[in-house]
Amino acid sequence: MPASSIPHIRPKRAAKAILRKIMLYSHDTYGLGHIRRCLAIARCLRHIPANILIITGSIVTGRFNVPDRIDFVRIPGMIKKTNEEYLPVSMKLESSEVLEIRKKIILAAATGFQPEFFIVDKAPLGMKREVLDTLLWLRNHLPSCNTVLGLRDIMDDSGSTIEDWTEKDIYGAMRDLYDEIWVYGCREFYDPVKEYRIPEDVALKTHFTGYIHRKVPSADKISEARNSLGIEKDEKVVLVTTGGGGDGYHAVDSFISAFSQRLGGVPAKVRAIVVAGPFMASRDYQVISQKCSILGFKCQRFNRNMERLIGVADVVVSMGGYNTVCEIMSQRKPLLMLPRTIPREEQLIRARVLSQRGYCDYLDQRTLTAPVLRERVLRLLENREQYSDKLSSFPLTGLDHIVRRIQARDETSQWETLAAASE
Repeated sequence: MPASSIPHIRPKRAAKAILRKIMLYSHDTYGLGHIRRCLAIARCLRHIPANILIITGSIVTGRFNVPDRIDFVRIPGMIKKTNEEYLPVSMKLESSEVLEIRKKIILAAATGFQPEFFIVDKAPLGMKREVLDTLLWLRNHLPSCNTVLGLRDIMDDSGSTIEDWTEKDIYGAMRDLYDEIWVYGCREFYDPVKEYRIPEDVALKTHFTGYIHRKVPSADKISEARNSLGIEKDEKVVLVTTGGGGDGYHAVDSFISAFSQRLGGVPAKVRAIVVAGPFMASRDYQVISQKCSILGFKCQRFNRNMERLIGVADVVVSMGGYNTVCEIMSQRKPLLMLPRTIPREEQLIRARVLSQRGYCDYLDQRTLTAPVLRERVLRLLENREQYSDKLSSFPLTGLDHIVRRIQARDETSQWETLAAASE
């Protein structure tokens, strides 16, 4: 038999590593932050190794590049109209009917997947209490599953959060339905245990992970992105992003006004890229796009590789959502935050907390003016190295701590098994 026709025989492989089963829930009724945070966590946890199932209502899940061992269960989308009212995104049904469909899909996913860890993002009971049935089922039928509530660094101002959590018995849910609470922030920056009066029994199982690190593109990928955008080596780039963009029109329009001809136009060797967000109203996006065209700014509605655009940027202007801040901090980019204050003050509080520690600059959208916005952007461009050096100390330890928490649970389970066997 010719050597070329001899089949290649591979040596026997070692036994396959046991794949953990981890389920994440993200209600995603508005914006991109929740689903992007869940994806960042999932991309890390798949290396434990694990199979990751993400339950989400996000309508843009198909736009992201998703690696092996991560998949989605898409529940019918709903959009927030007010803090308490949600409407179906596309289905011509009553809200109560769509909510019932979502509840049943979430429960079916849990009973079929049988997760070892169930991580709920931000909303302890889900949108309109839609994960309550699943949490109760896990407690009663799969007690080995570790239930985790993942909270961003800041929810809202203290008074509003305490009132909301008291009215909805969130404190009771955290006590009775969750094994651990993970806060994706730094306690020295902002302490929700103190600010939101979290009871001692809940505080004892609360762990501060630090902020969630995001993917950092290689120098080659950044160079490739600069070339594709036609940016010269001696040009500086300002990136403007509003996350989902549903409430980002004012921030983007203010930035464009700051570089109008009336205020001196666009400085030489300065380029701007505006990513308006997939949820910006079509009419608003058309206005923004036209204004950008007049000034020579590049305008996009959505970019699946935002980390590359951030890598290209010398300065980033952003509203200040948790997800976007983590992406920017991961690449040590000078940041000017234009936080929103409606429907909650979370972004404004975050801006104040981080600016006080020298990690960013910020302007309140309610009082900002185009001349001041222009001056702040140009100042950051001139002093960007100072900010980049400061950002090297930003606590992006979240993913490492999350992995350690899961490994700690495994070790605890092993000890419990040994103890039971010795009795």
